[in-house]
Amino acid sequence: MLTDLFPNIDPQDLLEATQETLYMTILSLLGVVIFGLLLGLLLYLTNKNGIWENKYLYLIISAFVNIFRAIPFIILILLLFPFTEILVGTIRGPNAALPALILGSAPFYARLVEIALIEVDKGVVEAAKSMGAKTRTIIFKVLLPESMPALVSGITVTSIALIGYTAMAGVIGAGGLGNHAHYYGFMRRDFDVVFLCTILIVIIVFIFQFIGDFISKKIDKR
Repeated sequence: MLTDLFPNIDPQDLLEATQETLYMTILSLLGVVIFGLLLGLLLYLTNKNGIWENKYLYLIISAFVNIFRAIPFIILILLLFPFTEILVGTIRGPNAALPALILGSAPFYARLVEIALIEVDKGVVEAAKSMGAKTRTIIFKVLLPESMPALVSGITVTSIALIGYTAMAGVIGAGGLGNHAHYYGFMRRDFDVVFLCTILIVIIVFIFQFIGDFISKKIDKR
């Protein structure tokens, strides 16, 4: 059916490109959640009136987050080439895109985490403090559970941004649908390939959005 509509497209190559896009998105999303959550917690805890209030530490973490958020992703990939080659051993392929994907998206998610934590009812946090709860208990028993719907929504937004980043990474050899659209579509003037890759990326975005919205609604007790 696909070959009838698009005779110049190899379904096997297209399937492999789709798998590479999903591979990059899912693995980098795991890294983004871990590092973004840590950065977001540090921003919240060291901010004014935070449990670990420290103006200088907050400024350092905030500057790090802002710098990496400000660098355009395509430039960030190029800047990280030496680091990527040391870490992964190559600057091509899906694995080589992971450091840039994580470093490019974790600061963005960190800000969403900070906002989600700030919106937690301060009365609940104060009540936990007055009962002698340790910082670890406040984080895992109060802050994270209370902000979970917003955190999941943030993950959904970040995952969609990551899918777009994988397409950009593909243009410089990271593989995936972006790479397929560029080399097999644009470079060969075969815009059927570009069109089909675009449709597949949109479908993946809709799937991630649906899953994220579903989970967010399930855990939202309001």
